[in-house]
Amino acid sequence: MHDPFPAHEVLNQSPPFEDVNLYTSDVALMEAVVREGGGQAQRALVSFGLVAGSAEAFDLARKANANPPRLQTHDRTGRRIDLVEYHPAYHDLMRLSFGEGLNGSSFAHHLPQGAERANAHAERAAAFFIAAQMESGHCCPVTMTHAAAPVVLQNATLAADWLPLMVSRSYDPRFVPAAEKSAVTIGMGMTENQGGSDVRQIRTVAEETGDGAYRLMGQKWFLSAPMSDAFLVLAQASGGLSCFLMPRYLPDGRVNAMALVRLKDKLGNRSNASAEAQLDGALAWRIGEEGRGVATIIDMVTHCRLDCALASAALMRSAVAHALHHAEHRTANGRTLIEQPLMMHVLADLVLDVEAAVALSFRLARAFDRAKDPRAAAWRRIMTPVTKYWVTKVAPGVVGEAMECLGGNGYTEDWPLARHYREAPVNAIWEGTGNVMALDVLRVLQKEPDVAEIVTDELRGASQGEPRLKAAFQRLETMLTEPRLLDLRGRALVEALGVLAAATILRAAAPPAVAEAFISTRLGGTTRQTYGQGLEGTDLKAIVARASPNRR
Repeated sequence: MHDPFPAHEVLNQSPPFEDVNLYTSDVALMEAVVREGGGQAQRALVSFGLVAGSAEAFDLARKANANPPRLQTHDRTGRRIDLVEYHPAYHDLMRLSFGEGLNGSSFAHHLPQGAERANAHAERAAAFFIAAQMESGHCCPVTMTHAAAPVVLQNATLAADWLPLMVSRSYDPRFVPAAEKSAVTIGMGMTENQGGSDVRQIRTVAEETGDGAYRLMGQKWFLSAPMSDAFLVLAQASGGLSCFLMPRYLPDGRVNAMALVRLKDKLGNRSNASAEAQLDGALAWRIGEEGRGVATIIDMVTHCRLDCALASAALMRSAVAHALHHAEHRTANGRTLIEQPLMMHVLADLVLDVEAAVALSFRLARAFDRAKDPRAAAWRRIMTPVTKYWVTKVAPGVVGEAMECLGGNGYTEDWPLARHYREAPVNAIWEGTGNVMALDVLRVLQKEPDVAEIVTDELRGASQGEPRLKAAFQRLETMLTEPRLLDLRGRALVEALGVLAAATILRAAAPPAVAEAFISTRLGGTTRQTYGQGLEGTDLKAIVARASPNRR
């Protein structure tokens, strides 16, 4: 094509960050996968990493976010239809993630022909980490469908009908009865406009119909992924707050009595939808006992929290990988940006938090795989809220600093870092804010002291032989011996647990340059509030080179 401005030559711009294998280019990820038991999935992860990091996949992400979903409440004749229309790119992304089994592979062994995999959660965690770098929005229904499986399994009748479709590796976006589909997605409706974390505020009423079903009357303030084929919802039955599976279609082929009021205008991704919904006698089937709704649905919440940590760690990795790529190709004053001491200091500092987030998240995934082991079960119980808290809280700062490394380019929607930055806060909010995570940990300390003791014993042992780790553990112990102040110190306690756990894992598994730099800056040194400080005595080049997506 003829260039109307032949004198306009584009100089000193980094090449597109695309056609990069999101698995093989990430040393910390590969090491974590092998260390935590997912090594048998290496071949599949190499293949998926290539697909998810391709120019085509990144273009799907761009299109899905540039063309947000649209709510169609009525058709042209005035009939109520309650449909959300998504761009085809969104469905293509869903198809890729379903093809990797991210919607249910950890629970496929519950099918009659299924075979249990000892490290299914670790293997899935790696693929999910890759998918979240490809595009975050579509991961919401993927996460919820996966996390809903252990809840649905509590009702054998419902599980027989729904689980085969929930774990299917096909993807079927059609709005038709589930019995006609090759796969389904499951959403969630817990929050109401009068309260979210306080489930006692839930006012949706469930009335028995006499044939085993219930009619739900009320509203849901956040209905995630509203085109899901069914939703796990909480409602007040005669015996108290209970958990229900509410399908979009009824067994007789009619659409259920749920109306979509409007879509949420969210801060983060634009590809996925959340809605407000009105339930006007919607039929639903109870899971678990009446009055045990929270205890029934908590497994879904717990699995979602693991994915929150993984997704935030993935956003951090993607943002820092983009920053490293840019700094390796952009020049200033005759040198690439990455050769500038200040820039290298900032990038190395960012890498440390990515390494810690990956280490913590995959250590948690291993605990999900070994839930029958009392030590692993204790780690899962107390470190799920800790990991979710720390990783999701760190993510916005990391992404924002990485965006700054790109300068003005990072602040435009042409580069994915703007989308990452808008998305970064969500996982600290979804499935429990920071205060909710802190209260969850305090609840374990008060009601399950044996569980807490198992975890603290492990951290005590892992801290031996390193004075800074030992001092950090002693500070943690001091907080635990002052129960009257724990309500005020909840966040300090959770952060101390997260940083100490990450430091012990890095000390045991990461290169000395990474472990030493993390311990010296996160558990010692001077007070700091921005990145790029305190690493003067460390091997910056080694830290940065290890994390580079372009390493040779």
